[in-house]
Amino acid sequence: MIAFTDLARAAFCPRQLYYVRRNASDADDVGAGGAETDDERDPRRPPPEARKRMDLAFRYRALPTASDDALRDRPIAVDPPTYRRNLEALADRDLWDRLVDPDRERAFLSGKDCRGIAHKVLRPAGGESDSGESVDEPPVPTIVSPGDPPETGVYEPQAVRAVAAAKALAWEAETEVPRALIEYPGHAVVREVRLTTRKKAAYRRALRTARSIDGPPPRLRGDQKCDACDYREECGTRTRSLASLLGL
Repeated sequence: MIAFTDLARAAFCPRQLYYVRRNASDADDVGAGGAETDDERDPRRPPPEARKRMDLAFRYRALPTASDDALRDRPIAVDPPTYRRNLEALADRDLWDRLVDPDRERAFLSGKDCRGIAHKVLRPAGGESDSGESVDEPPVPTIVSPGDPPETGVYEPQAVRAVAAAKALAWEAETEVPRALIEYPGHAVVREVRLTTRKKAAYRRALRTARSIDGPPPRLRGDQKCDACDYREECGTRTRSLASLLGL
């Protein structure tokens, strides 16, 4: 069984996943195949500042009416007026009621090939199709990210993690789960991940990669991934500054 976070790291950088697993094993933690834990030593566990921002995802209901000063005291990533506008736009979406009152929070999901934490599982919902027919939507898993969203869509490692959560939930619920959500609570932005053929193929590649690692994979060429990586010193990948890339 592969952890959701391991799949995301495999999609981001297989060598980073190798170091995370090695360090988790050194800490007598769950090792290569386990799911995320509450152990503070576990490198899969987000740092305290990231956890504070993720906690905003469980406090949406109180935030729209918060004052600017109250919002500034929160770990938001944008100015209070922008954050409030984003919240208002989010509240206008059909999923708002289920998002602020999910069926489950921090739910451990175990599927056929992977397992891990879905920060929320939104309850099933009924509605109407474009033709007016009654349709039921299955439960929807959400993954909460402490980072910034891309201009559109979601980053591939996050999409892989979302697909993993949807597949694990589908395995548990014995029903198709065609989408998942990524929440960026620091911005009050929520993005959808549909389980398209392309997204599922990326998930399968990450699964194969995560299963095959038994030593340090080849280094990536130095790029922005390496600059932001906590293991760049151990890895030894040479990175180049923007000035050097421009020949300055």
